[in-house]
Amino acid sequence: MPVKDNLNHIKSGLPAGVELVAVSKTHSAEKILEAYEIGHRIFGENRIQELKEKKEALPEDIQWHFIGSLQTNKVKYIAPYISLIHSGDSARLLQTIQKEAVKNSRSIDVLLEVHIAEEESKQGWHEDELIAYLRSGGHRELPNVGIRGVMGMATFTDDNAQIRREFKNLKEIFDKLKTEFFSSNDRFNIISMGMSGDYGIAIECGSNMVRVGSSIFGERYYK
Repeated sequence: MPVKDNLNHIKSGLPAGVELVAVSKTHSAEKILEAYEIGHRIFGENRIQELKEKKEALPEDIQWHFIGSLQTNKVKYIAPYISLIHSGDSARLLQTIQKEAVKNSRSIDVLLEVHIAEEESKQGWHEDELIAYLRSGGHRELPNVGIRGVMGMATFTDDNAQIRREFKNLKEIFDKLKTEFFSSNDRFNIISMGMSGDYGIAIECGSNMVRVGSSIFGERYYK
């Protein structure tokens, strides 16, 4: 089906309050424009150079989300314009985002990436490590970093019960962090979990932001 039909089909099935990030990585600017022309504005990329090229070629009002692993030495390239970084996975990275945000006279919104999968290859804070960091008050020294919530990726498996456990775990971690550290911060309100193959389960477990790519744009083409 055309991109616009896929997108409309997915959006029509999302509950109120669930935001869709159309993951456009490896797909052409022309495909992104198809989604843009029917009103979609939030797109996710994970490669700095590809994102730069698309940003320069596409309308200014697109909200770009960075969804991949982010090296500290690459933050400066996206700091002037990025809407949300999903992969805030270390104190060092958060400090770098703070520094680059100040240079650009802006605040940059970030999600804390939490390791919830059994796969060790997945990025993210382990729960105890993240709580220790927040209790140390390190995040309070980052006035230009808007910590908006959490992000996590489930294990790549056909076992839906395992995926559900991992997503429920992320929701529980979000609730703990909200209660202990962000109870007075209304902007700490995002739970980003769920992709093309599992976003339905994620929504059932409390996700309010899903990252969907292949179900919208088709299979990815890697050069």
